[in-house]
Amino acid sequence: MEGSRKAAMEGIRRAARAYYDHLPDGERKNATKDFNDMDKNRDGKISLLEYVDYLKKKKATSFVQQSIFRALDKDDNGTLDFEEAIVLFYLMKSGRAIICKGCEKFLAGAYFSCSQCFFNVSVSTYEICCACYRGNNFTHHGDAIFCDNYTLLRQSRSAIQAAPRLTRKRDKAAQILNCSIM
Repeated sequence: MEGSRKAAMEGIRRAARAYYDHLPDGERKNATKDFNDMDKNRDGKISLLEYVDYLKKKKATSFVQQSIFRALDKDDNGTLDFEEAIVLFYLMKSGRAIICKGCEKFLAGAYFSCSQCFFNVSVSTYEICCACYRGNNFTHHGDAIFCDNYTLLRQSRSAIQAAPRLTRKRDKAAQILNCSIM
């Protein structure tokens, strides 16, 4: 299981690097500035304490989970260098820092979501890792229907394609704007 988690995290690292490489110069400078703001003692590394303090200051408390910090720390040295911090910035911009409701670990790869919660904009989503889903290690409403994240992505695409054409164009334009803002 640990190997698949590391492989999934490596995929996130590659996506984060590609995302960073395609940022406009100003956004890359902002990432460097954010790294320097986080690195309070100016040693070129972010400790867990610096990480938590920075995220609390930014009111990004959902990222404070130690499992996210551990996943970001590729070389397991207890600190984050700039390359590892790029992944944090990517997770923050993409909203990809999802925590399992069962075991509270960072979900890097495949996971399950309650489809009713996912498609209901008035409630928050409910995600669990594959191990918690398989072992029934979660508490959620009794009629929950869980789908893996890839199935939900496909279902979302099908729902968009089924929407009236005018709505699809407006939604697509909004998606493009949101993607370029990140």
